[in-house]
Amino acid sequence: MHHTSQLSQIYLDANATTPVLPQAAKAALGAMEELFGNPSSSHITGLKAKSLMEQTRLRAKQILGSGLGKIIFTSGATEGIQTAILSALIKAKASLDPNKQYSLLYGATEHKAVPNSLAHWNQLLEIGAELKAIPVDDKGALDLDFIAREVPNALMICTMAVNNETGVYQDLKALDTCIREHNPEVFWMVDCVQALGKRPLALAQTSIDYAPFSGHKLYAPKGIGFVYIRDGAPFTPFIAGGGQEGGLRSGTENLPGMAALNQVFAMLLAEQDSAFHSPSTLADYREQLAQALKRAFPTLVFNHSFDNSVPTTLNFAVPGFSSKEIMDLFDAANIRVSSGSACSSKVTRSFVLDAMGLPAWQSESAIRLSFGPAMTQSEVEQACERIQSAANALGNSCLTLSTDDATTDKKPLNGLVQLKSGSSCSWIYADQESKQAVVIDPLPELDQRIDTLLQCQQLEPIAFIDTHGHADHVSGRVALAARYLPQQTSDHLGWPEDHQIIEIGARPAQAISLGQLSLVKLATPGHTNDSISLLLCSPLGEVLYTFCGDLILMGSLGRTNFDSSCAKQMYNSLKLLHSLIGEDTLLCPSHDYNNEFTTSFAAEFRVNPLLNETINGTISLAQFEQQKARLDTHLKDEAGSEIICGAYTGGCSKAKVKEYDSKTLQLQVGQSPELKLLDIREPHEYALQHELGSLSEQTINVPMTRLVQFVQEHKQESDAEWVLVCRSGSRSLVAAQALHRLGFDKIAHLKGGYALSDS
Repeated sequence: MHHTSQLSQIYLDANATTPVLPQAAKAALGAMEELFGNPSSSHITGLKAKSLMEQTRLRAKQILGSGLGKIIFTSGATEGIQTAILSALIKAKASLDPNKQYSLLYGATEHKAVPNSLAHWNQLLEIGAELKAIPVDDKGALDLDFIAREVPNALMICTMAVNNETGVYQDLKALDTCIREHNPEVFWMVDCVQALGKRPLALAQTSIDYAPFSGHKLYAPKGIGFVYIRDGAPFTPFIAGGGQEGGLRSGTENLPGMAALNQVFAMLLAEQDSAFHSPSTLADYREQLAQALKRAFPTLVFNHSFDNSVPTTLNFAVPGFSSKEIMDLFDAANIRVSSGSACSSKVTRSFVLDAMGLPAWQSESAIRLSFGPAMTQSEVEQACERIQSAANALGNSCLTLSTDDATTDKKPLNGLVQLKSGSSCSWIYADQESKQAVVIDPLPELDQRIDTLLQCQQLEPIAFIDTHGHADHVSGRVALAARYLPQQTSDHLGWPEDHQIIEIGARPAQAISLGQLSLVKLATPGHTNDSISLLLCSPLGEVLYTFCGDLILMGSLGRTNFDSSCAKQMYNSLKLLHSLIGEDTLLCPSHDYNNEFTTSFAAEFRVNPLLNETINGTISLAQFEQQKARLDTHLKDEAGSEIICGAYTGGCSKAKVKEYDSKTLQLQVGQSPELKLLDIREPHEYALQHELGSLSEQTINVPMTRLVQFVQEHKQESDAEWVLVCRSGSRSLVAAQALHRLGFDKIAHLKGGYALSDS
């Protein structure tokens, strides 16, 4: 297996930003060292600087076909957008009819900078127009009929030449005709950021009033851009001051940025050896990458049509994988991609794909792979090879079934695995010796993942069991049981009729065998009247884990606001469960709203006074029911996946854990040889990249899916210092906070993870 610390970076996120081309960087450096004069100065150094600036402007005019239109240099596209919207709306405001309702139109798949800016200036200028999103079809094309109906009352319409997430381009000629037939006076801005170097532009032959551009999307540095303004279109300076740019945009000009742009423009005009390839070559690159993706992920779907997309963008989704999982996988293979728009990295789904009407799973799992027109055949071949190696590595985590065992290094699964879909949990316990497994609270969203894991590990499931009848979501139990256990007779929760009776806590209970272990069924009604808890016991009778469904959640009691719920039953179930398992046994709920993985009575007592009082009998049942009802009013159903912090008696505050950077961690290891490093990435990530300089030998891999088992096995080492490590530091922080809550008082994590490691 190759380790990516030895491999070069494959950068496939050009729609977010591009590297600066060597020729452009050299020109920028030359401007800083030699042409550093102020273009507004009249001495020779200033005149040379001004000459460079005007040469850059002239080349921009040639590329854009701007005719008599103006080209104004800006800091980037966002400033250009503000300039356009402010100019248009100030002019429009001067002739408003107070008795008429106006609108501002923008494409539903537009970059958020556009509707946000429209709303901002609409409010500040007190225009009061209604913002309306122009719908798109399933290929991302704007609805011309909608425009025809709405544009007569519009003050401004904003569309996009090329979409940043999908690469979908609009038919500007058809838009021009539609807009001007129905409103010759409306102001029209076209975001051309992603079109430069990828689509032909002849702006003077259109009625486009404004077109912003950004240099860093096409191999120039960040901080330089330009905006086209049609001859005769209204203009209001967005930045006033010393009167630079002919008074149109004040501020000392960014000459190094312009020098870099000048070189990029020269290549676009093919005035010198160009790094840019023809559309047909770029289309060939896309086809090679698309085929590599399909070979690596046979079930992959593309989220856009190649027929109306620029060849430098591929947007896809892989069934069964979230966008974060694929991003983490690619990152471990030193391939840089993004999920949707990099400008909104915290968004979990794509509003662009939602607007196109794609299924929710495609929107939530979307990955954008994008390259620039200076991509080379060699880079494409490297990318294709690396994509395949990344996909092969998934076999290490049993997330795919590899036909070539030589490419994987999967370890036999023995113990507990926690799988999540949103805030819901499924639990799998595997007994390697007997090759048996039990699956608890299987979710339909995880059906394929559970199936693949069982096949990959060659495990024989003995049961698929729910901890309660699901009033608010569907169980995946029935489909899995029909596939694996068609002959098994069970009750409505999947508990096998073929079971034994044992004693636990001097009371009879039903049990089934899992290798040398026993899984015991305990009736614990409350959340629903059929709720059960499942106790996994060792041969000596020690309860290793308790799968408690929604009887107890992390930091909160379970809900009792269903028709089949009862707070009184929950009160009695809690006391019974505590008497049988004690305070330290790990409780494994079917929901985890705040990434806390697992809990115990001891952990709950620390954060939940109500529970503590209940267990110890110092609160009356009436008080319990009253407080439980109060909690339930704060709990929202899982359809919204939302629980308000006020519902938790312990609050939602997260513990502050100690943070190291790579240098301080190296020092600490030297001073504390007993310090233990825990890499919590998944096995496929670890297989692709696990070097952390001299610390590698002291690092063990415990993926987050196995973190609960780690807690159970290392309870006696909770006073040791553990340092958690992941790719970026985000997962390690979440896990460290959870472990701190569970009594690991000396827990720490590596801030920035491998991404910011100096190794």
